[in-house]
Amino acid sequence: MIAQAWLPGTNDPKIMPASRHRAPSRRPLWILAPILLVCMALVALYVHPLQRYSACYFFSSSVCSLKEWLPPVHTRVYNDDELAARVVIRDILLMPAVESKNPKIAFMFLTPGSLPFEKLWEKFFLGHGDKFSIYVHASREKPLHISSLFVGKEIRSEKVAWGKISMVDAEKRLLANALQDIDNQHFVLLSDSCVPLHKFDYIYNYLLGINVSFIDGFKDPGPHGAGRYSEHMLPEIEKEDFRKGAQWFSIKRQHAVLILADNVYYTKFKLYCRPRMEGRNCYSDEHYLPTLFHMVDPGGIANWSVTHVDWSEGKWHPKAYRARDVTFDLLKNIISIDESIHVTSDSKKVVQRRPCLWNGMKRPCYLFARKFYPEALNSLMHLLSNFTII
Repeated sequence: MIAQAWLPGTNDPKIMPASRHRAPSRRPLWILAPILLVCMALVALYVHPLQRYSACYFFSSSVCSLKEWLPPVHTRVYNDDELAARVVIRDILLMPAVESKNPKIAFMFLTPGSLPFEKLWEKFFLGHGDKFSIYVHASREKPLHISSLFVGKEIRSEKVAWGKISMVDAEKRLLANALQDIDNQHFVLLSDSCVPLHKFDYIYNYLLGINVSFIDGFKDPGPHGAGRYSEHMLPEIEKEDFRKGAQWFSIKRQHAVLILADNVYYTKFKLYCRPRMEGRNCYSDEHYLPTLFHMVDPGGIANWSVTHVDWSEGKWHPKAYRARDVTFDLLKNIISIDESIHVTSDSKKVVQRRPCLWNGMKRPCYLFARKFYPEALNSLMHLLSNFTII
């Protein structure tokens, strides 16, 4: 077929050969898909750089190293101490996990003296001697032991004042002692009023079968949250990063090392988060770890505690259970909870609900519970013997 075209400035058509149709490309379209995905990933990395390192749990180390090529996110210049701290924290988070042929859970008891539920814990531990270790921080008096499992498990302790940095110091002291055992892979902080809610094997598999730490934390704009923040924490800690959460954590070894390594952010809380400061009460044990891990590894924590505490009474201290309160229904109800709930302390009282996900699956949130009076021991032992909750 012959095509005609008009030449400019003439009235005569020019005979033009018809355009030839190029044969369709034989290159398969699926080759373009990986290229497109890589381009999208690079764009995403540029727009949302891998700051705070949590994304490294999902990408290989080679991808994580790409952040070194990206423009800096922060506009301010870090001082020497903060720069050094961030380098150390980054390397700890990127460090491969310490392997152990016999991984154990370190049960760390923070108590003023004797443990009223030793007999109950002995029932929980018996038969699992190679899978756990015990550490007791007694801040007021030397404990009197009922169970041989607890004999000789005390560490060097110091006095602890409620709501003050000495509470965090005690936690770090427990971690330092527990980290000396290379087989300790998970670290659980417990009080003298805590009891287990499940059998040992269930708790062991729950904690060692997941790659996150159970550190509680949420954003509370109210007076008991952001209202406790001090601008003296600037520039290292901004108000936007200030978080609140329960003290009772359960963490993997990597995060335990990180807590001991941190001095920069810890010092800010030591100096500027304490009771009756600037006309307000700030409690380091409720804010330090939630804020620290929100800043440096938000994707590495679950944002809920595996220890149940009932704050429904709205008092300064949580609900405490006496012997008459301890029933099968009470324990069953606590065990069945599969959502973590936080309520802001402002006038709006916003309820924040978060499903408790274990490796992507919704599971019960709580492995332990508090706060039980010593008089509840016999009731708990009776229930556990007859209904085998643990």
